[in-house]
Amino acid sequence: MRAAQIVAYGESLVIGEVPDPEPSPTGVVLRVEATGICHSDYHGWTGDDPYPSLPHVPGHEMAGTIASVGPEVRRWKVGDRVTVPFSVGCGECDPCRRGWTNTCDVNFTPGFTAWGSFAEYVAIEYADANLVALPDEIPSVHGAALGCRFVTAYRALAIQGGITDGTRVAVFGCGGVGLSAVMIGTALGAEVTAIDLDGARLARAAEFGASHTIDASSGPVWEQVRDLAGGGADLTIDAVGSPAVVDQAIRSLRKHGRHVQVGLLVGANADPRIPMELVTMRELEIVGSRGLPAARYGEVFDLIATGKVDPARLVDRTVDLEEGARILTGMDRHTGVGVTVIDRF
Repeated sequence: MRAAQIVAYGESLVIGEVPDPEPSPTGVVLRVEATGICHSDYHGWTGDDPYPSLPHVPGHEMAGTIASVGPEVRRWKVGDRVTVPFSVGCGECDPCRRGWTNTCDVNFTPGFTAWGSFAEYVAIEYADANLVALPDEIPSVHGAALGCRFVTAYRALAIQGGITDGTRVAVFGCGGVGLSAVMIGTALGAEVTAIDLDGARLARAAEFGASHTIDASSGPVWEQVRDLAGGGADLTIDAVGSPAVVDQAIRSLRKHGRHVQVGLLVGANADPRIPMELVTMRELEIVGSRGLPAARYGEVFDLIATGKVDPARLVDRTVDLEEGARILTGMDRHTGVGVTVIDRF
C-alpha cells in the first residue's frame, strides 16, 4: 500500500510502498477513504508528542470501509462503512468498564501508538468496542471531518462543560476544534463568544453562530469577554493549547465558572502557569477533555440529523496524499480556515 511516513522528526514525509497491514484477532483493517490533517499530527511530526518508533505513519481522523476482520470480531464485516475514535479503548481496564474508553489505560491511538491513516489501509485494534457505523447520509470526507475535532468539541461542551440553554461560552481559538465548538455550542442554545487572531476564522465563527467575536490582538481578552458576558463566561474552552490562552481563559470566567482544556499543551508549553488565586477565590473548575467514547457517537449523529450542525461546513478543501504530507509539515504557518481532508491516496 502507499503511505506517508515520518522517517525523522521535523523532516519531510516520505511517500512510498509499505506492506499491507493484517488484522489482529480482535481488530480490523480499514480501507481509508478519507483522513483529516490535524494539529495533533503536527505535534507528533515535530517530536513534541513522540511516536513509539520511527518510521511512523501519522493520521487519526478517518473514515473508511472494512477490508478484513480478525477471527474474534463479531459485530463487523467486510464492506461496513465506519469511523473510529482517535483514542481506542481495550474494553477491559477500569476506565473502559466505566465507559471512559477515551482514557483507556492501554491507550491504543491510531497515528500515535500505532501506524495511522495517512495510508491506503490502517489496522484498528479492539474493533467490536470501538468502531462506529457511519450513517449513509454522511460521506467519508465529512465522516473524517468528525475526526477528533468535532467529537472532541462535543464532549468538551456537552459532557465536560455541561452546557445548557443560555450558557455563556468563550471559545479560544477558531481552528477545527474551535469552529466545531462554536457550531455545537450555538446548536445547544449557548451564547458563544469566539476569540482568534485571524479575521477569516472569526468571520467563519460568526457564520457558524457566534454571538460575538474578539480579535485576540485587540487588548486584554479576558476584560472583553467579561464585559460581553456581563461579568464573565460560564464556560471557557482552550482549543489552542497555549499557556497564554489558559491564563486568559481562566481570567475570563465568572464566579463558579468552568474551564475545559482541549488544546494539547506539549513541549515547551507543557507546564502553564494557572492563576490559582482566582480558582480559589471564584470557586472555579478546571477539567480536561479528550476525544469521545464510541458509545456516545450516537448523540453527535442525532444532533447532525436535526440539521442544527453540519460537519461538512468545516471542510475547507480536499487534497491528495502528497499535498497532505506537505500541509502537515507546514501547520505552524497554516492560515486556512476549517479542516483539510486527504481523500486521494
